[in-house]
Amino acid sequence: MYPYIPNTKEDEKRMLEYIGVDSVDDLFSDIPENVRLNRELDLKPSMSEMEVRRHIIGLSNENLSTTQLTCFLGAGAYDHYIPSIVGHVISRSEFYTSYTPYQAEISQGTLQYIFEYQTLIANLTGMDVSNASLYDGGTAIAEAAFMAVNITRRNQILISKTVNPQAREILKTYAHLQGIEVIEIDEEMGVTDLEKLKASVTDKTAAVIVQNPNYFGIIEDLEAIEEIAHSDKKTLFITSVDPISLGILKAPGDLGADIVVGEGQPLGVPLQFGGPYLGFIAVNKKQMRKLPGRIVGQTVDEDGNRAFVLTLQAREQHIRREKATSNICSNQGLNTLAATVYLVTLGKKGLREVATLATQKAHYAMKQITKSGKYKPLFDKPFFKEFAVTSDVAAEDIRKGLLKENILGGHSLEPDYPQYKNGVLFAVTEKRTKEEIDKLSAVLEGIK
Repeated sequence: MYPYIPNTKEDEKRMLEYIGVDSVDDLFSDIPENVRLNRELDLKPSMSEMEVRRHIIGLSNENLSTTQLTCFLGAGAYDHYIPSIVGHVISRSEFYTSYTPYQAEISQGTLQYIFEYQTLIANLTGMDVSNASLYDGGTAIAEAAFMAVNITRRNQILISKTVNPQAREILKTYAHLQGIEVIEIDEEMGVTDLEKLKASVTDKTAAVIVQNPNYFGIIEDLEAIEEIAHSDKKTLFITSVDPISLGILKAPGDLGADIVVGEGQPLGVPLQFGGPYLGFIAVNKKQMRKLPGRIVGQTVDEDGNRAFVLTLQAREQHIRREKATSNICSNQGLNTLAATVYLVTLGKKGLREVATLATQKAHYAMKQITKSGKYKPLFDKPFFKEFAVTSDVAAEDIRKGLLKENILGGHSLEPDYPQYKNGVLFAVTEKRTKEEIDKLSAVLEGIK
């Protein structure tokens, strides 16, 4: 079966003649010879369409998803229940084909759901303004740090080691080429070391960044951290949050946060093998004009009807990139819509119920896992839906032993926190049943 390639050899020849080159290879003449591969790609012989399809399906069948496994894995991505209405709404063609709503007159649907999303995120975080979303939670932290540097005209960022290690690496990568100094503040028994944080804040500090609940699932003392951060009046306080936790925890805006960021994946977005997700960012009004990306606003049309427009966006993002506050020129539209539908579907009561169930089930799981004494709590601190345990069993043996019983989890802490040898992180959402938790505990007891 000959593969379907719309361009014939004759078409290719005509296109090359039109642009004045002799071959496809000539299109790459600007690439220096010394950086070219200069050999054929190491690929298997060509296959027919049927063979390719069979091969791809075989590869995909090697993946295991949460439809086959019971998921107790978290560390930044969580297996929450997604109401069926979310998939129904986002699968409508007028939504999944949308991209950038520059032409307001033909993008009212897209602009409206972004406006509703912004309102929901602002209300959830206790802040004044949200943008239309960022790429993910890690880049949201980096963008917030850039904002702080831009606002304060300082170039030092303090970030707690209890912040997700991947997010910290993203921040350091972004900061490196911008000449921004990133200082990591040590943790002490699972929470930010407040004494070391206090000693590190100086007149060079643009912002203090913490995560709550933090990477270990523990609730940080945001009131104490806010006081330390604002001991220097120009230093900003940036908080990264799990949006589900805000169903039961006080909004960071009410605790003095200047910028609130987070990963929006728990809000109706599937795990989907690591992405794409969405990052959210919300600020106070006085920081609004430094916010990256776009903001949708509400107005009226010439007939007095409710309408939506792009209210604020830095034009230099498009035409003066070197002077831009950020080069985030797009947003995760489809995932933003999913988060909007999810939050509207649950409402305040539903979100509180999800957060409460996750907390109760996580604490039950901790109790069951540690009751025999084989596994011990790694930390003795209040936690939300994640917790860490330790034992004499290697984390890799735990992972393999659980996988044999179709259980996904837990996450080894040792690669990022060598001081916590055999430390394992488990996440429990509202989806997990008592039977699943009891099975997890029983399987863990049998692993040697």
